[in-house]
Amino acid sequence: MDTLSYKTVSANKNTVNKEWLLVDADGQALGRLASEVAKLLRGKHKPNYTPHVDCGDNVVIINAEKVTLSGNKWEDKSYIRHTGYPGGQRSLSAKELFGKSPSRLVEKAVKGMLPKNKLGSAIYRNLKVYDSAEHNQEAQKPRTINLKDIK
Repeated sequence: MDTLSYKTVSANKNTVNKEWLLVDADGQALGRLASEVAKLLRGKHKPNYTPHVDCGDNVVIINAEKVTLSGNKWEDKSYIRHTGYPGGQRSLSAKELFGKSPSRLVEKAVKGMLPKNKLGSAIYRNLKVYDSAEHNQEAQKPRTINLKDIK
């Protein structure tokens, strides 16, 4: 038996094949949508997944304004930031953030599920979120993917 066939293949920046995926957020729960999109961005669905390489796909999310939250999360879930000055802690509820920009709500959910390092920042740049069904990535010919079919 040839032992070379048992070599573990480690992906690198040159050998990774990235594709564009289109995800429709219409009627999806925010957390479940974000966790599946984070897996797609990270590349965990691919057989050549390598933890220290950006081997995931580029993901376009449309209809961010139609995402749902269950229970009292619209009022109870808060997003906290700090201005950098003393007493500068500011917070927004999910409803207030959604009112300002529905895409920011989805972006924050996905970013929280990515690694907190340089690789996570690089992976996050592969995400595009749009409030409505129109998007600017028609030239990339994204493949539509249904998250309910992924297991």
